[in-house]
Amino acid sequence: MKIGELSKRSGLSAHTIRYYERIGLLPYADRDQSGQRDYDASILIWIEFVGRLKTTGMPIREMLRYAALRERGRSTEAERCELLERHRERVRTRVAELQDCLLVLDTKIAGYAGTEQRLKEYDTTPSERRRKPAATRQTRARQN
Repeated sequence: MKIGELSKRSGLSAHTIRYYERIGLLPYADRDQSGQRDYDASILIWIEFVGRLKTTGMPIREMLRYAALRERGRSTEAERCELLERHRERVRTRVAELQDCLLVLDTKIAGYAGTEQRLKEYDTTPSERRRKPAATRQTRARQN
């Protein structure tokens, strides 16, 4: 498949594909008779995996390390697994932090929902039970 089709199917721009290839994150593509890149469809699986690593915050240098180990074959499986396990722990820590943030947001949103409910209740409270604004209240003279 040509780089344009790979770009459409992967969601990466042609520029990004060429960049990833240049730095070693993607393997070099075969070339056709006219010198154009000709990718095998199996590269889509690798691009999706790289995208997941990127989404989870793995630095490019670690992705490059993983890609280099992958190129060396099965003898590097233990090292690749260790690299992914370390990254997984960082992702789990980040997910826990995000869960804490989500709880704060949910609590704040629930508070606003409570405010809305209080305003509705206020609107249905008989007017004589409502307090007048401070500026309109008559103040009594203090007796000493």
